[in-house]
Amino acid sequence: MLIVILDRDGVINFDSDNYIRAIDEWRPIPGSIEAIARLFKAGYSIYVATNQSGLARGFFSLEDLHMMHEKLESLVYAAGGEISGIYFCPHHPDDHCDCRKPNVGLLQRISQQSNDSLQGCPFVGDSLSDIRAAKAYGCKPVLVETGKGQKTLSQLDERIDVFQNLASFVDSLLNSTPTNTHK
Repeated sequence: MLIVILDRDGVINFDSDNYIRAIDEWRPIPGSIEAIARLFKAGYSIYVATNQSGLARGFFSLEDLHMMHEKLESLVYAAGGEISGIYFCPHHPDDHCDCRKPNVGLLQRISQQSNDSLQGCPFVGDSLSDIRAAKAYGCKPVLVETGKGQKTLSQLDERIDVFQNLASFVDSLLNSTPTNTHK
């Protein structure tokens, strides 16, 4: 099965250091919705794995989060695509749960739902926690420069694929063009 895993904030939608707290604050990065639809049309199953500690911090409700995800899914659907599942960690970093990236609990759940190994599947993120979770679970880490990606790029001490944004990653994946790497 062809699977791509995406982080949410900073990859699909604009991120905020103050958290995305409401549906009207959730705004897609230009080209990201269409990129997800193109992946779907090419036969990929797309899963989202996102830390959402704003829930535990009381910045937004579970209903607010569901409305944001419904907006995402509806935009992708209108573009001709589909998201197979959205998995989120609602915990505070101090909770020491197994699902908060860089832990792999969200990836384990995706693997169980898809009934497939995620070994080698691209995991597109903008933070070190995304990169570390991908590596820990055997996924292929991919960094985008949107969101926190520029800061993360300056912290990397290993070679991974780096793309300007989600759309450029999808272009490369679907066209099998060589990728840029960072060391």
